[in-house]
Amino acid sequence: MKFKLHSDYQPAGDQPKAIEQLVDGLEKNLKRQTLLGVTGSGKTFTIANVIERVQKPTLVIAHNKTLAAQLCNEFREFFPKNAVEYFVSYYDYYQPEAYMPNSDTYIEKEAMINEEIDRLRHACTQALLTRDDTIIVASVSAIYGLGSPFEYEKIVLHLRKGQELDRRAMLEQLIAMQFERTNSELKCGSFRMRGQVFEIMPVNEDAIYRFEISARITQIELIDSITRIVKREVEDVWLFPARHYVVGEEGRKQAFDRINNELQNQLALFEKQGKVLEYERLKRRVAYDLQMIKNVGYCNGIENYSRHFEGRTEGEPPFTLLDYFLHRTQRTANPTQPPLGKGRGTFLTVIDESHVTLPQIRSMYNGDKARKDTLVEHGFRLPSARDNRPLTYTEFDSKIGQAVYVSATPSEYEMKVSEQIVEQIVRPTGLIDPEVIVRPIVGRARPLSGSLLCEGERDVEPSPPQRRGQGEVSLSQIEDLILRIEERVKNNERVLVTTLTKKMAEDLTEHLKEKNLKVAYLHSDVSTLDRIEVIMNLRLGKNDVIVGVNLLREGLDMPEVSLVAILDADKEGFLRSETSLIQTIGRAARNVNGQVVLYADNITGSMKRAIEETNRRREIQMAYNKEHGITPKTIQKAIRNILEEFGISADKAKNRRAIARRDRLATTTELDLIGDGRTINVIIKEKETQMKQAAQELDFELAAILRDEIRELRAREKTTGVKELKKQKNNYHTGVVIGSSPSPRGS
Repeated sequence: MKFKLHSDYQPAGDQPKAIEQLVDGLEKNLKRQTLLGVTGSGKTFTIANVIERVQKPTLVIAHNKTLAAQLCNEFREFFPKNAVEYFVSYYDYYQPEAYMPNSDTYIEKEAMINEEIDRLRHACTQALLTRDDTIIVASVSAIYGLGSPFEYEKIVLHLRKGQELDRRAMLEQLIAMQFERTNSELKCGSFRMRGQVFEIMPVNEDAIYRFEISARITQIELIDSITRIVKREVEDVWLFPARHYVVGEEGRKQAFDRINNELQNQLALFEKQGKVLEYERLKRRVAYDLQMIKNVGYCNGIENYSRHFEGRTEGEPPFTLLDYFLHRTQRTANPTQPPLGKGRGTFLTVIDESHVTLPQIRSMYNGDKARKDTLVEHGFRLPSARDNRPLTYTEFDSKIGQAVYVSATPSEYEMKVSEQIVEQIVRPTGLIDPEVIVRPIVGRARPLSGSLLCEGERDVEPSPPQRRGQGEVSLSQIEDLILRIEERVKNNERVLVTTLTKKMAEDLTEHLKEKNLKVAYLHSDVSTLDRIEVIMNLRLGKNDVIVGVNLLREGLDMPEVSLVAILDADKEGFLRSETSLIQTIGRAARNVNGQVVLYADNITGSMKRAIEETNRRREIQMAYNKEHGITPKTIQKAIRNILEEFGISADKAKNRRAIARRDRLATTTELDLIGDGRTINVIIKEKETQMKQAAQELDFELAAILRDEIRELRAREKTTGVKELKKQKNNYHTGVVIGSSPSPRGS
């Protein structure tokens, strides 16, 4: 199927020129191009038109999961008949394996896999291997190891109605594909056999396939996993492996030999160096892992042996999502396998918000290498674990083929390597870049002088002064902010506020709630699904304000936002650089009443340049509007539940996270009790004192943690006798190990 764009709008403003230039560049085989498009100019729509014109499978990479989800939703609207999938890290919680020699502390890998996101990842790889019309919107997870596409495709199982069936052979293949057999409730990647009925739940669908079997498959039904209602009968089913890391029997035997050879070499090195502890530690671990792989086909941390299972040489890059694109475009269809793609040529890569995404890709490798080097040196892993890694930037750049960098503020790198810079300044809507004003941070004896403002900048009327003590002072940034928020709320408009730290964002959120404002915070500690929900609630009006740190800068599409407030704008640095300021200012560019307030006591160089660039863009847009008789209008965009679009249950995800949190809290509480001779009551009283003190100091995060620990201790007090507690303490063997059983890695 070909890409077919569906839209009620035709390209306008700078879009037609930008589309033609980009398509022309791709047809001339330009390797790198940059689309410099201002916020609200319809960059995603431009790229969608380019995809339709060039008819190439496309990888879109964004710098965070939230933006990737938004982009995926937009591309699904543009291409409803094509395969548009979402590929991000499937961890709700992830603590990588690590060792800290200074304190002799080993931190075991701890992870909580989001099964619903894992399902979406499998949908991505399966779409790539079965369809030509595929768009994958991914985070930087795309550069992490994923398993060989050759092995993944090789082990596919095709079941057809009327097919003769060898039950034993089918069960053996399903086990080899990492499906789990169960006699209870089915979940993704599991199956069960009951008499003449066989049921399986693939990893890429939230549905069950039900087979009626005798000597042949007599019937195949697709069943709703919740209601158990038959949706329809089907003629055949293609089943892909339940995990991306799959290895055939022959590959497994060869891998065992290579792992054992490497083990003997590393043990000989430790013996030569006199590292007795490291020698024994490595010997035991590898022996245990090999036994697990031999008996059940899998072990925790199997990805650390991926080089051997995939037959890669030392230093050779791992297979990633990029290799699934390359595999799709390089191989020909095999009649014995699904009707896979025809290898029509290369794919297109789009790097969204490239000024942030590219540095993020560039930094992944070094951090991973430093952690792995320590683990290898102290006998926790074989040296080959280093090859379970993200791609280096050079490796990434060599795999992506033709690429388009997209940003309102491209960095010097994009400008340097691009063979063509395409500018998209004029918005089809006629919307003008927001007005920027500067207000003081600190309340003063008199209003801020006009000399602080940049040339061409309009200030609002000073806020009414307040009496304090003997004199009058102007409002501080928070006081002024509250008045502005209240004004926007009256007009049913939304507000974004950016702070410098997570703690400041959380504290300010609590302060605004005390003023009876509907507000939520958003930062990197908020889980992926919760971030999406926070943004959706703002658009729906369930909240009026979001307070954030860095996640409110790039790409987020919220036309209801009319005010952006940047606190402490004169604190020069990464979060208040020219690029960051321009990006944050752009969040108000989708509303006709858009306004940005920079709270500062001084005008920094970054502030001055950001204001000047904003004013330049305002002038270009106003001239275009005057020439074409355009009256600016706020962007009207339907509010859709992105989670539902992906088939993800937010409530289910919350329950899963709550259970994991309770488990971690229980572990923490047990460690508090171990080795403490005091009664639980005494410990509770101490924590209550600490909690009250934390609250007084406005350290709400610590206070909340202590509150939860007190609740857990009280629950323990009711359910556990003193004798039992003493028994637990006496039986506890010390050993500094942090974390619980790890889950299989998936980036």
